[in-house]
Amino acid sequence: MENKSASSAIIHLDMDCFYAAIEVRDRPALRGKPVGVGGARDRRGVLTTCNYEARAFGVRSAMPTFMALQRCPQLIVLPTRFDVYRREAAVVREILHRFTPLVEPLSLDEAYLDVSAHPGAPGALAGVIRDLIFQKTKLTASAGIAPNKLIAKIASAMRKPNGQLEVTAAEVPEFMKDLPVREIWGIGDKTEKRLQEFGVRTCGELQRFSRPDLVDLFGKFGSELFDLCRGTDDRPVEPDRPRKSLSTEETFPSDLGTLEECEERLEELFEELMADLTQKETERRITRIFVKLKFADFTRTTAERVGLEPTLPAFNSLLTEAFARSGKKVRLIGVGVRFAETEPEELQMPLFSDAPR
Repeated sequence: MENKSASSAIIHLDMDCFYAAIEVRDRPALRGKPVGVGGARDRRGVLTTCNYEARAFGVRSAMPTFMALQRCPQLIVLPTRFDVYRREAAVVREILHRFTPLVEPLSLDEAYLDVSAHPGAPGALAGVIRDLIFQKTKLTASAGIAPNKLIAKIASAMRKPNGQLEVTAAEVPEFMKDLPVREIWGIGDKTEKRLQEFGVRTCGELQRFSRPDLVDLFGKFGSELFDLCRGTDDRPVEPDRPRKSLSTEETFPSDLGTLEECEERLEELFEELMADLTQKETERRITRIFVKLKFADFTRTTAERVGLEPTLPAFNSLLTEAFARSGKKVRLIGVGVRFAETEPEELQMPLFSDAPR
């Protein structure tokens, strides 16, 4: 496949521990201490994020709060303040739009920018953007600059916190050669272990396989792997526009085997979805909510209904129904809403999708 994005300049901007960083900024006495933001200090609570001081103890986002406290008893757990996070995210978003109208938000703290048409050098632009964000918010951000989304996102993660990495089109082959396959989106524990059985640990080693070989091994995902391991990603940056739906999802490092594990992860996704809804779609009427699951064998199912308010119990009810359709472990959970359209079919009878997707 030809890499159509070879002449593009994409920036992936990721705020560093956004929620936790805001809490530490607003409470200077917390500086240097392990801080987590999220659920209550009980078995049902889940951390939304944590700072790097907490991560040094093995604490991470989406971890149950009780487990985080076992690893780091001195962890300071604070409740979320999404009104504050949304306000700071709006400041960041305004800065991004000074440089390009092509801004694709992924969440409150993360976005892609297409700066291909900007006269400035993309690496320098990323530095200016990060400096402006710090001047306005006293918060740091990391950036990856590359010809496409895939490499830009990987590059930004490599320079966290408070750094940036640029990978030019000419540098892509060398960049991908020694990159662990786990860095490619969609590759979790199971796929990584299966690739290791074939002696594959890096993208360069994966490039030895033909597209038909990978399709035989991994189905449709194998064809995507053929391109991704070469650094090819033709997805455009899609700016905010009226949309039919809004959703968020997560692929987990380890497959989830029980409904209880899925419920814990769904809570964090629900909080992120509600934050995005408040920021992006305050005037839109929600007609449907849905929960999507991808199982360990890459089959999918979606539970979707009209007439349910977007509440955590409502999403949990759909999760329970979707989970019951398969005895397999879950590798991905997505939650989302669909908005009213002008078409009358948006007001149909409640829909519940039983067929795997």
